[in-house]
Amino acid sequence: MLDAFSPATPALTVSELARRAELPLPTAYRRVAELVAWGALERGADGRYRIGLRLWEVGSLAPRGLGLRELALPIMEDLYEVTHENVQLAVRQDLELVFIERIAGRKAVPVLTRVGGRFALHATGVGLVLLAWAPTEVQEQVLAAPLERYTELTITDPKRLRRDLAEARRLGYAVSDRQVTMDALSVAAPICGADGSAVAAISLVVAYDRADPVALAPLVQAAGRAISRALGRPHPAGR
Repeated sequence: MLDAFSPATPALTVSELARRAELPLPTAYRRVAELVAWGALERGADGRYRIGLRLWEVGSLAPRGLGLRELALPIMEDLYEVTHENVQLAVRQDLELVFIERIAGRKAVPVLTRVGGRFALHATGVGLVLLAWAPTEVQEQVLAAPLERYTELTITDPKRLRRDLAEARRLGYAVSDRQVTMDALSVAAPICGADGSAVAAISLVVAYDRADPVALAPLVQAAGRAISRALGRPHPAGR
């Protein structure tokens, strides 16, 4: 039932929940009452149900999010103060990424992401980094599946994507050039664990017409190295 909610459908009636969860209506009513009592759902004045704050409280305890966000946020704030651009932090969950923190500049280019939101790995800067440093089997699963196109510049050719992933590992950072929206470019770097895999990725998202990836990359890489050190883990050298 909780999986029925999404950014497109943040508020649902019991009937809608029952239909989406494929449950009999009496069962849906009973489970909704239990979820409301626990705090997982809240009932609005319009009679529709929304995700409750109790789920946020529980979700914030996830070890990959909580400790990482607390350590990364001061460094993200430093990166924002230097650039006044969007700063994003993401982790990989299976074959997708999840944004666990972001700082949005008032005059920065608008972005489609939100904290807690998921996105494909092959298009965004943080996704490309997480994929480039992912285990080989994860890379092969992504490359074997259809690659969704978001703009005319989204890379959907597996051979081209494979080359770009190798280049990201060589350089120590990845660039997503107008692959999600035609007005934005992102530069991302890994936050790595002791085995060299990326436990997270950090990025700057800037307006395409004022973007200079070569100039931005050292800033993002420095932030990635700082967070890696804060986590007590080494960072890949890159070039």
